[in-house]
Amino acid sequence: DLMLIKGVSEQKMLKIEMVNKTVCLNAVCCRVIKVFSEDGTSKAIEIPSDITARDVCQLLIYKCHCVDDNSWTLVEHHHHLGLERCLEDHEMVVQIQTTWIMGNESRFLFRKNYAKYEFFKSPTTFFPEQMVTWCQESNGSNPRSQLLQDFLNSNSCPEIQGFLHIKELGKKSWKKLYVFLRRSGFYCSLKGTSKEPRHLQLLADIEDCNVFSLVAGKKTCGAPTDYGFCIKPIKMRNETKELRLLCAEDEQSRTCWMTAFRLLKYGMLLYQNYLIPQQRKALQSHFTTPVRSASENSLVAMDFSGHTGRVIENPLEAQSAAMEEVLIVAVFVGKHGSYILQIGWVAIHRTQPWFHGRISRKVAHSTIEKQGPVDGLFLLRDSQSNPKTFVLTLYCQQKIRHFQILPSEDNGQLVFSLDDGNTKFCDLIQLVEFYLLNRGILPCKLKHHCSQVSL
Repeated sequence: DLMLIKGVSEQKMLKIEMVNKTVCLNAVCCRVIKVFSEDGTSKAIEIPSDITARDVCQLLIYKCHCVDDNSWTLVEHHHHLGLERCLEDHEMVVQIQTTWIMGNESRFLFRKNYAKYEFFKSPTTFFPEQMVTWCQESNGSNPRSQLLQDFLNSNSCPEIQGFLHIKELGKKSWKKLYVFLRRSGFYCSLKGTSKEPRHLQLLADIEDCNVFSLVAGKKTCGAPTDYGFCIKPIKMRNETKELRLLCAEDEQSRTCWMTAFRLLKYGMLLYQNYLIPQQRKALQSHFTTPVRSASENSLVAMDFSGHTGRVIENPLEAQSAAMEEVLIVAVFVGKHGSYILQIGWVAIHRTQPWFHGRISRKVAHSTIEKQGPVDGLFLLRDSQSNPKTFVLTLYCQQKIRHFQILPSEDNGQLVFSLDDGNTKFCDLIQLVEFYLLNRGILPCKLKHHCSQVSL
């Protein structure tokens, strides 16, 4: 009996030991990371060590009930350096985190980026002819529409060229030099625009570095323009001495340099990343029902008589509530002018993801730039100069423009207009839906809205 008890005990101990080993293996294979949103909220999630940035985004979309429009991305943000970049969909998140120096203010952000693969759709917009050596040497014999295919072909990769402001290592001063971006590396010419090997100096090796946007470069490091970017080594010993800070003259040239860097480093991988959501979207279209308009999705009957609101599902009860609401409005309109009408429309548009409330023009610009400036990217906000009006902030043709939305009265009803009353809408939702389908007085139709999510 003692031997039997001893044998059972040994089996139990063996099982316990095996369980402990399994836990340890799981601990090695999984890691908890914290992801932040633009509003400062965060969510801690447990992920396997081999998970990609795309899969982390899909996980957050599911957990936060976001609309999956293939524009969400994971951003690597280094606050202490003023740098950030969108992770490529195939990059391993845990592997990226292991390159961070402990104690620094580095974090992951969950953000939209509509321009991540936009260069596949319109490469000529992203690569100005004067910056591409291949275009200069072709003398117009080949159409520029072949530019992207040449980028993805490792045997005939074109060269990006142009002037950039470069911060001298260990100094505060910036120097304007002629720079070349080739598959073999990032070079600057020490003698004008000369391309002779003896005049070229290697600035960075593409394979061992990543390209980052420079956030608030003028304030943090005295950058000569607002269009700064940085070539950062993946493995660094001293962050302040190994960064290559650069500045372009405008947003288009900065985007060209950064996009070319990504293409030269990853090549066909980027195109495969671009195709995956397109293929998935085509597959899902066979099984999903048509999406209702924004107005249909936002206008639901609600009962707020208790401590918490509830959706009214009974059609008769909903109709009764609607009639009561109309009667209340009618009574107060006669007594207090248009005050109650104002309460009615405010509640509707403030629930929309494209409405950002009372933010400044500067914040609106920053939001547009962070979420990938592409034609048709927009948001609506309260006007700071006139509290009773609204502003449509729209990106189009490499410019951010602002259009005032004026409220007025038409036959006793409050209406809104962008074109001095020629086209009128009863609320801002109707206005947005109209310009999603029609250009009107705008330089382009509305396409993507800037949105934020709380984690």
